[in-house]
This record gives sequence, C-alpha cells and structure tokens, in this order.
Amino acid sequence: MKTRLEENLRAADELFKAAKFIEAEQHYAEVLRIKLDDVHALTRLGAIALLSNRLDDAQKWLTRATELKGSGSWSRRALGGLTQRLLNPTEQTPEALLGQVFYLRDDYPAAARLLRTTAWKTQAKKLESFSHVRPYSIESQAEIVHIKFSLTDPLPVVQVCVNGSQPVNFFIDTGGAEVIIDTEFAHEIGATQFGAERGFFGGGKIAGFQHGRINSLRLGELSVKHIPVTVMDVRRFSDPVFGGQRVDGIIGTFFLYHFLATLDYPAGELILRRKTAQNLRQLEHTAQTHQQIVVPFWMADHYMLAHGTVNGSQPLLFFVDTGLAGAGFTCPHSTLQETGIQLQAGQVVEGSGGGGKVTSTLFEVDELTLGAAKEQQVQGAYGPFPPQLETAFGFRIGGLISHTFFRPYAFTLDFSGMRYFLERKR
Repeated sequence: MKTRLEENLRAADELFKAAKFIEAEQHYAEVLRIKLDDVHALTRLGAIALLSNRLDDAQKWLTRATELKGSGSWSRRALGGLTQRLLNPTEQTPEALLGQVFYLRDDYPAAARLLRTTAWKTQAKKLESFSHVRPYSIESQAEIVHIKFSLTDPLPVVQVCVNGSQPVNFFIDTGGAEVIIDTEFAHEIGATQFGAERGFFGGGKIAGFQHGRINSLRLGELSVKHIPVTVMDVRRFSDPVFGGQRVDGIIGTFFLYHFLATLDYPAGELILRRKTAQNLRQLEHTAQTHQQIVVPFWMADHYMLAHGTVNGSQPLLFFVDTGLAGAGFTCPHSTLQETGIQLQAGQVVEGSGGGGKVTSTLFEVDELTLGAAKEQQVQGAYGPFPPQLETAFGFRIGGLISHTFFRPYAFTLDFSGMRYFLERKR
C-alpha cells in the first residue's frame, strides 16, 4: 500500500507533467508537511515559484534544496527527470534554478557562483564580468518611450545604436533570450566576448554562439547600459527573411523583462515603460476600460508559456515566440496527431532558423486561441518547432504561437503580474 507521502509525490509529479502548476504546488507543499527535507519537492516548489516569477519564494525553496544536497542528505534518484537540458544548457537542478533566480534579479555575481557548479560555465564567466556594474542600467529620464517599427512584417524591426554606433536594424523576437548581435557587427562595435557554446534551435538544428557584453544600447531617447548579449550570425537573415534589408541584431525576452513592454503591431511601434507601480496601474486601467484580454503566463528560463487551443482541442501549453516569420503557429508531431491536422503534399517551403535552413510543411489552423484571444485561419508550419523543447522542462509544451496570430493586437508583457494584455485593434 502506498504511503501518504508517495501518493502526494505521485499526484504532484503528474500535475507538474501536465503543466497544472498551481495544483502541483499544493501537493508538493503537502509532501513537505510530511517530510521537511524532501529535495525533489523543494526543487519542484522552487521551479514552480520561478515559473511564476515569485523570486523570493523560489530562492527560499531552492536554497534549502541546495543546502540539503551539499549536506549529502539526498539521493540522485529523488531528482528524477530534473536534469534535462535544452539551450545553453537549461538545467533543472537546484543550483541552476537558483542561479536563474539571481540572474533575473540582475545579481550576476551571485548567479555566476552558482552557475560555476553547473554546465553553464561560459555563461558564468560572462556574468562575473559585471561584478562592478549594474546590468541593464537605464539612463533615460523618460517614463515611456515609443519606438516606431521600420518594418512590421515579416517581423517587427526597430533601429538601435550599440556602443555609440550609427543606427542599425534589430528585430524583436521573444523566442530569443538575451539581446543577440551579429558576429561581424560585434567586432565592428568592440563587443567583449567570453567563449563559445552550442545549442538547439528551430527544427532541432544545432549551432554555435558566443557569450558577450555591450556597453550601451540606445532606442530613441532610451539608453540602457551594461547589457549581456549572445553573439551569432544574424545578418544571414537579411536576404531570405527581410528582403535584403540588413539586420544586425535581435531584441529578446530578457531585455523586455526590464520594462512594461508593448508590441503594438497595428500602430507599428514598440512601447517601453519603466516598471513602476504608477505605470502598472495605468496599464491595468487601460486594460479594464478597453476590455483587453488578460492571459496569465509562466516563464521557464526565457521561454514564456501560456495555455491555448488548436481547433477546439483540450488546453495546450504554448511557447509564446513572436519570431516565426510568416506564420502564427508551429508544433511537434504529437499535436498534429492530437488535433487531427493533416499535412498536404506540395506545401513544403524552406526557411531560415538560428541553426540554419529549416524545411517546413505549411498548413492552416481553423481556430487558434491564447487564453480568450481567438483567431481563425492562422498559417501554421510544421518543421520549425524544436523537438527537444516538447518535454525539456519536465512538462509538455504542445506548440509555439507567433507573429501572424499577434498581428492584429497591441500585445503587452507584464512580468510583475505574469500576464499578457491583448487589445485587438483590427
């Protein structure tokens, strides 16, 4: 007969695997009421708090789990499934998760000390270089900055200056983690580099990239100092994706994390607000008066995750990645099977991803939802979804929702409340 502890652990793990994080958290908490030093439950409680951006809670649980591991009062078997890796690499051990907590707090020295004990050693070297400066230091006095898109399709492009350079084109992609700058451009502007890693990208392709840092990035009147970056070949997207307009970099999720950010696709602008209580209240007031759709989300590393449906399916967890040019959805083969989507011959196209060329088969989604936001006849593409992503974090990610879905919306990211505000404008 199973004990109460075993029953709660089994129930908690099943709920976590199903991405029912609130319910799973309750069961893991019950495990700790029975066994205070259960490292697996502590780690999972820390992971769920981190997913919810509750950094104080995450630090409490993960510090305790790390201390217990250090004392030797744990078993490797108790951490079953928590050491899977994805990009750069994304470890789910207590030390790596605690490192992410300090990373999100911009406490890079503390993050580096922890990441030194994991597979993130090159990342740690980069973070150690910030020991005497505060990353993402905002120098502009403006509360709200509007930056016009120079292109909206196939992806939003804005002009920026890096390390005092002339204006160059960066596109916005919430599928990216840090700011990404082109390899040649990095040399031109004197970006500091710390070493190379390899990771998985669209279509499951593997490619190399460098860790680096830049002194400044300016968007309009907004200047941000001391920014960690990833360095890789971005200019190769210029011809196949942007019709020959050169792009030198990408604005990813961790940059947007430092603001209350809106991608207003119909108005053709990026809006960056300081993360203040007053600006948040104003956003909430606007959301209420304009009857905007509010969608809760979670974040695993930089992967923003929210529930949606495909053709009336049961709710699936989607990776919200705005950088899939020309399409609004991609998914693993299991989701095609689950939703009854049939791929048609003759719909094969070739595109470009972070790891190189990606072959895709186009299809159409009759109805795609993200929370209460609903769109019909959304272009889908089978092929770009990285197969490693589906179960990389111990729960299933059933698809990736992207550009053409969000095209009619002003799309606001609130990392304080872990929610999206979506206002359909056309």
